[in-house]
Amino acid sequence: MSLARVFTRALYGMEAPLVTVEVCLASGLPAFTVVGMPQAGVREARDRVRSAIQASEFTFPRGSKITVNLAPADLPKHGARYDLAIAIGILAADGQLSESAVVSREFYGELTLNGELRGVEGMLPALLACRREAREAVIPLDNLAEAQVIREQQCVVGESLRDVVEHLSGPHKLPLVKGETTDHHVYPSGDLADVIGQEQAKRALVLAAMGGHHLLFVGPPGTGKTMLAQRLLGLLPPLTDEEGLEVAAVRSVANFQHRLERPQSWLQRQLRAPHHSCSAAALVGGGSPPQPGEISLAHKSLLFLDELPEFSRHVLDSLREPLESGQVSISRAGYQAKFPARFQLICALNPSPCGQFDGTLTSARASPDQISRYLSKLSGPLLDRIDMQVAVPRQPEVLKQQHQQLPAQSPQLRQQVAQVRRSQIQRQGCLNSELKTAELARFCRLEADEHAFLVAAIEKFELSHRAYHRILRLARTIADAANAEAIETSHLAEALGYRALDRLLQQLRSL
Repeated sequence: MSLARVFTRALYGMEAPLVTVEVCLASGLPAFTVVGMPQAGVREARDRVRSAIQASEFTFPRGSKITVNLAPADLPKHGARYDLAIAIGILAADGQLSESAVVSREFYGELTLNGELRGVEGMLPALLACRREAREAVIPLDNLAEAQVIREQQCVVGESLRDVVEHLSGPHKLPLVKGETTDHHVYPSGDLADVIGQEQAKRALVLAAMGGHHLLFVGPPGTGKTMLAQRLLGLLPPLTDEEGLEVAAVRSVANFQHRLERPQSWLQRQLRAPHHSCSAAALVGGGSPPQPGEISLAHKSLLFLDELPEFSRHVLDSLREPLESGQVSISRAGYQAKFPARFQLICALNPSPCGQFDGTLTSARASPDQISRYLSKLSGPLLDRIDMQVAVPRQPEVLKQQHQQLPAQSPQLRQQVAQVRRSQIQRQGCLNSELKTAELARFCRLEADEHAFLVAAIEKFELSHRAYHRILRLARTIADAANAEAIETSHLAEALGYRALDRLLQQLRSL
């Protein structure tokens, strides 16, 4: 009886736990068994591995009873990511490879029947964990772009099983992957000067970028709501290297097709805009094994929900916990997967189902009852988690003006946004929108007059305690934009001015 041990890693949410592939060749009736809680895709590795070894002109031990144990046995194993590790383990147990050649390495990849290597999903979390253990990773060529995101690493890329075996036995060493130098270029997403008029909405967009606040645009079709949401992407500073690795890891886990061709683009923020027909599992995440949804793919980026009332209420309410915690937990029998979801929510809606609404109830063809039922899909707790509600009305006077090419505004505004964000990080360690309730008394302290003004406004507009805290955070951002140390009454008044939907709902309740 001969034994061999080879290391690889499973995919468990955003984690990559170590899996030890133990291969035993024993006398007895010829058999090939895989144990250790393998799913169907893992059990099928027996046929792929046997064919790949033979096609690569190596000897497959036919007269032996082959037992492959994937330890730990209580961890579910999914997919074909263990093929290469199983094949290397069989060759090592059969003496065709030395045990010293595999002990300090980890192996990943799916094998084709002719011995070629195919890429697997979730490679980046595995590479990061492998780097912490100071082992060399052997991966398929298809995963090269993900490997190049990591600057300091020990990783080689192979195209086939034969390439890997020759690398281990010595004749032809595979070259180490070199991490690409990531640039901090902000990729174009339109300029704010493209939006004609809508000065209040532009101001709200800049404030949202400065403090990371969630934003809701309210207005009829064709007034620039979608264009404004797209322009927010160009106001945000580029991701740092640490944030870029977080984003890249989520995209690596989500789907192999999500990997980017250029390593530099891993540091690019994205605007995710799912259709209103998407399910809760598509938005939040789900499946078996659990996969991240749109909110995790929008981590450190933007999630744009157009025509918000057209989404199912169940789908919208599933956003409430991730908006507060910045992560989503997906529970399955026996285990739980967690994915990051620190995204900035941008929404747009037309208050009337008829599509005709110019800021007053009399301008809509729908009755107040119809409007109330239409907006009832938006729960109060969800609206409380949106910091700014901005009216984007029709502006006929803008059409009468002669339009001309305006100088770009986004580059200058981006510098201001970055400066305000840096000041917030230096003062409190996070953006204003991420301040905990217990921290508001320290960083958003109000004098007696300002506090009385805010309390009176909360009572007049019938707002909740959560809305009170949201207004405080927004007022702190407005004060930061004005380089003010303390929050003043004018800052609170401007923050209260971004409650367009609350005022409309109050009008509907009064009828």
